[in-house]
Amino acid sequence: MLTIQTLFDENAEKMSLTWIAGELGGSTHALPDECLGASDLVGHLNLIHPARIQVFGHSEYAYYQRFEARKRHHHLDELVSGGVPALVMAEGLVAPDDLIEHCRQSNVPLLASPLLASQVIDLLRIYFAKKLAATTTVHGVFMDVLGMGVLISGESGLGKSELALELISRGHGLVADDAVEFSRIAPNIVDGRCPTLLQNLLEVRGLGLLDIRAIFGETSVRRKMKLKLIVHLVRNTSMEEHYERLPMQALTQDILGLPIRKVVLPVAAGRNLAVLVEAAVRSAILQLRGIDTLSDFMDRQMQAIHDND
Repeated sequence: MLTIQTLFDENAEKMSLTWIAGELGGSTHALPDECLGASDLVGHLNLIHPARIQVFGHSEYAYYQRFEARKRHHHLDELVSGGVPALVMAEGLVAPDDLIEHCRQSNVPLLASPLLASQVIDLLRIYFAKKLAATTTVHGVFMDVLGMGVLISGESGLGKSELALELISRGHGLVADDAVEFSRIAPNIVDGRCPTLLQNLLEVRGLGLLDIRAIFGETSVRRKMKLKLIVHLVRNTSMEEHYERLPMQALTQDILGLPIRKVVLPVAAGRNLAVLVEAAVRSAILQLRGIDTLSDFMDRQMQAIHDND
């Protein structure tokens, strides 16, 4: 459960937050656990959306000061009854006495920050996007290959860890082995990282656990990466039975509701999978730049047919 007290503890230094009133409500005023848009959780003073964290800048402060005491009291009652989680006085503004008293009586957290109101809102939205993001744990090895986040998946015994070890020896980076924690931190971004217990570790059959950071150095591990490509390893027989050799449509796999590019590589004796993964990443980079080799080839083929006719 994410409370205002937790928000304060984790952002006090970065945003120079201080308590003004309503400390008792810090541990009782909770924000929704479900993944909402960060803009639904914080914004400038807005009586239409009382359930947001309300931020006072100079404009909102001037608007509030225009009303007589009875009207102000009425607006504050509306915010409290609407479930306002907290109020933040930004830009170094001094909170009015009636606002402080109302927050104290209602146990509504009232915080202050010297930052601009827009900065407070932006920082809190980034914080909420990460804190309340939808998450899942996926089995596989997550790597940084040529600057792209690549998940190597497949059934046990196909050599995912050995492939990861070869990629690391070729200068690429390990993010997570075995269990990868993914979070959808934005509409089009899935972020992957390693559970704390498994950080820097890679299990290789016959060798046991390897501390990749200790063996290969600081540059061999990454704290997190954005997932851009899934490389799925399959047995050679499964490839022939279930997958096309030259798929006409790009393969994708949904991770937290976001389609991620997917490449299927058959595992067979003598195949250099590390080179194939690097080639798959380079191809994905070209596709992101709008270069589609298969489409270009099909256009060439159609042109050749047309010329022959």
